[in-house]
Amino acid sequence: MTGTPVSRFITASDGLKLHVHEYGRDSTSLPVICLPGLTRTAEDFDTLATALSAEGRRIIAVDYRGRGRSEYDRDPAKYSLPVELDDVMTILAALQCEPAVFVGTSRGGLLTMLLAAVRPQAIAGAVLNDIGPVLEPAGLERIKGYVGKLPQPKNYDDAAAILMRLFGPQFPKLMLDDWRKSARRGFAEKDGVLVPTYDVALMRTLADLDVSKPIPDLWPQFEALAGVPVMVVRGELSDLLSAATVAEMGRRHSSLETLVVPNQGHAPLLAEGDVMARIAAFVRRCDDRRAALPA
Repeated sequence: MTGTPVSRFITASDGLKLHVHEYGRDSTSLPVICLPGLTRTAEDFDTLATALSAEGRRIIAVDYRGRGRSEYDRDPAKYSLPVELDDVMTILAALQCEPAVFVGTSRGGLLTMLLAAVRPQAIAGAVLNDIGPVLEPAGLERIKGYVGKLPQPKNYDDAAAILMRLFGPQFPKLMLDDWRKSARRGFAEKDGVLVPTYDVALMRTLADLDVSKPIPDLWPQFEALAGVPVMVVRGELSDLLSAATVAEMGRRHSSLETLVVPNQGHAPLLAEGDVMARIAAFVRRCDDRRAALPA
């Protein structure tokens, strides 16, 4: 099974079907749970998950409700952090994969911090990908501007061009072929047209977001990770996670490991060899720390 994901479906507490990709196999090593960004899917982690599973490790990559192959919710109000946190805990219980190291991109990192506050024993380590307890208004405004509002592409090449126009400033080094691959992950054919791989009703979750007003922070939830290793990955060009927030995270978590990915914005792809090597080494250190704890 290494390198080739197996699809599994888990029933959420409200009956909705959730999809995950599972790589690797059960072993004495800590499993890794991959949680994607707001509109993203489990496929974002395919390269990283394949690399980590090659070490004999079990990897679970999640499609939130309304994304990827998970069922869409008839009530868009349920596309919320509390409901998605409950979904994650349901998946952990169903697959018996805790404690684990969590790799959370953007929204996935928010869910990781929230999980630390309510079930700290589930987390043996955390990689927060371009996310922290403070969210920058500019990044939130940009995200609000495109979620559920993408133009209708004529074909996958057109979809690639749309993505390149929207996100090129955040990823100036990506080539056309990279954008084509991104289009294949971000769109799917349905009834003869290309549609996003997420429920466009997600836009309603951002409708009331007013970036001119103070945005609540998650410092208490971040500090719930104090007892485990934490790595924060920041895109050099990120407009959602500031260097100042990363510095403050380091002040509050004395052993925080940091990695800045050059020429990438929100959120780093976690697919480059050196980045994956750093994450793999971090996960192995979480193994070593876990093994050294008293039985």
